[in-house]
Amino acid sequence: MERSEMPRVKLGTQGLEVSKLGFGCMGLTGVYNAPVPEEAGIAIIRHAFEAGITFFDTADAYGPHTNEVLLGKALNHFPREKVQVATKFGIAGFDVSGMRVKGTPDYVRACCEASLQRLAVDYIDLYYQHRIDQSVPIEETMRELKKLVEEGKVKYVGLSEASADTIRRAHAVHPITAVQLEWSLWTRDIEEDIIPVCRELGIGIVPYSPLARGFFAGRAAVESIPSESLLSKHPRYTGENLEKNKVMYTRLEMLSKKYGCTPAQLALSWVLHQGEDVVPIPGTTKVKNLDDNMGAVKVKLSKEDLEEISAAVPAGEVAGSRLLGILEPYSWRLANTPLPK
Repeated sequence: MERSEMPRVKLGTQGLEVSKLGFGCMGLTGVYNAPVPEEAGIAIIRHAFEAGITFFDTADAYGPHTNEVLLGKALNHFPREKVQVATKFGIAGFDVSGMRVKGTPDYVRACCEASLQRLAVDYIDLYYQHRIDQSVPIEETMRELKKLVEEGKVKYVGLSEASADTIRRAHAVHPITAVQLEWSLWTRDIEEDIIPVCRELGIGIVPYSPLARGFFAGRAAVESIPSESLLSKHPRYTGENLEKNKVMYTRLEMLSKKYGCTPAQLALSWVLHQGEDVVPIPGTTKVKNLDDNMGAVKVKLSKEDLEEISAAVPAGEVAGSRLLGILEPYSWRLANTPLPK
């Protein structure tokens, strides 16, 4: 695929321009699998860039920290002005009580300074609050992010897993450029509540896990999950839920033959076709899968095609929660914050 074949789009209405497909770096340093060797991780990021992907997504929580360091080393190979780096703050760690989330102004600033160092960059293109701190008014968090923009350390601000109320209140303090949420054929609950708010306010949408945490990436993901993988504990990948969900994979596999593409390309193309303001960020540890994902940009679907694909994976029939239990308390549905005093 030539660089020129990857379309570029405006993400949000604040001026950020990115490749129509981004790359989620999280998996390169573990989570669903063992971390890849550093050289291999850098090679995958370079391959993505050479093929026209310029939008790279990481977070301080991935690793933790090692993912940003890896991306920073890869960025050394590219002209800085040609890439758009997205990273996140807000997940302060895990303990016996679960995940700790923080959004206080001093924490926001400290995280930003640390991310800049690990990434070895002078500014972050898109800085997200990774999860919403439900004890801190969103206005307080946003005021500090606004200062970071004014200082040139951050170009654009985003939110991840935020409720409609939080998005509106945040956007009133400083424009939100993008909201990152899980969106795929088997996770469509944001379509009623969140997507309309983003479109009303001119906010771009960045779907994470657009291949359903690898479920639509190929038979291997459906048939054999390594016991050490985090997916072996995921509600949709276990027991009866998995058996029920396999039926939907088979339906998509059959449809992909009709459209002359792979199941992953069809699932990803469905997400890409949800709007010009939608930029999915699939991740992978294999160049072969990366090339396959990029091929989804070429799959053209009509309104009728999209309806047929949606009907093959009815969202209401997907078995199991979309989130591991430890993450449930920080779902966008619960991500409201107190009013400022």
